[in-house]
Amino acid sequence: MRLPRRQFLHWAAAAAVLPAASRRAVAQAYPSRPVRILVGFAPGGPTDIAARLIGQWLLERLGQPFIVENRPGAATNIATEAVVRAPPDGYTLLAAVSSNTLNPALEPNLSFSFIRDIAMVAGIQTSPLILEVHPSVPVSSVPEMIAYVKANPGKISLASFGSGTIAHAAGEMFKMTAGIQMVHVPYRGSAPMVTDLVSGQVLAAVDNLPASIEYIRTGKLRGLAVMSATRWSALPDVPPLSDFQPGFEANAWVGIAAPKGTPVEIINRLNTEINAGLADPRITARIAGLGATVLSGSPAEFDRAVVAQTEKWGKVIRAANIKGE
Repeated sequence: MRLPRRQFLHWAAAAAVLPAASRRAVAQAYPSRPVRILVGFAPGGPTDIAARLIGQWLLERLGQPFIVENRPGAATNIATEAVVRAPPDGYTLLAAVSSNTLNPALEPNLSFSFIRDIAMVAGIQTSPLILEVHPSVPVSSVPEMIAYVKANPGKISLASFGSGTIAHAAGEMFKMTAGIQMVHVPYRGSAPMVTDLVSGQVLAAVDNLPASIEYIRTGKLRGLAVMSATRWSALPDVPPLSDFQPGFEANAWVGIAAPKGTPVEIINRLNTEINAGLADPRITARIAGLGATVLSGSPAEFDRAVVAQTEKWGKVIRAANIKGE
């Protein structure tokens, strides 16, 4: 049977519309079951807190639980690889962090590519790293710390919230620029590191500001320098490290990402809902109280930012000969 040309074109046009309509229906029905957000650090740190904050918001908006799963270790690579291998259906998400942009240079033999295999969904927050010490260390400024370390070789180690993380890279850059030697002590997240720092098990660290800010405010830790380009409003009395090491800047950010190939309609819906949360005064105040600022934008903007930061940190890591441990 031969169809009339007009009827054939009508059916062909209808068939072309079906995939788009189907995708829209999937996005409108999403989520129909609980969603996992994988966090590459131990519970209680800035990434974990940010993921839980947004997960609660998404539960209220979308009616399904967004369950945070902590999979610490390997500078977030354990959690990231699990998301890369997950079905691209929007039900397994990643709490992406700035450390993800360092890993290609630090770990060139990874079985996945963050840029190629992960799609950014939305940002949550950004904040500077901070150089801090236990109050028992007799220094109150960066120059004093450098002098003290040189006069007391081997006495102070420098902790980070993980080998291969941005805290590790920033600490190595600080030591190289200052011309000092300090043993690196990696942890599996900010929360366990800060616990040991407050108790005096380690005496100095580079941390993400939200994990340490209350301890600094109450005098349990001493902030020597923030690693933002200028002074940070949450700690206006703490100078930027760039005052002593010109051009030094290291900020940490947290966002949500998904496996590459996740339907764009689902990514866009999550982006819209997360950005709505970041505009809510309750969430804005919560993030500000942690010493961070909200980080909103489109998925495409975050994808471009990830590419740019991967190139930036790759150059830094190669120039400083920083190695993953």
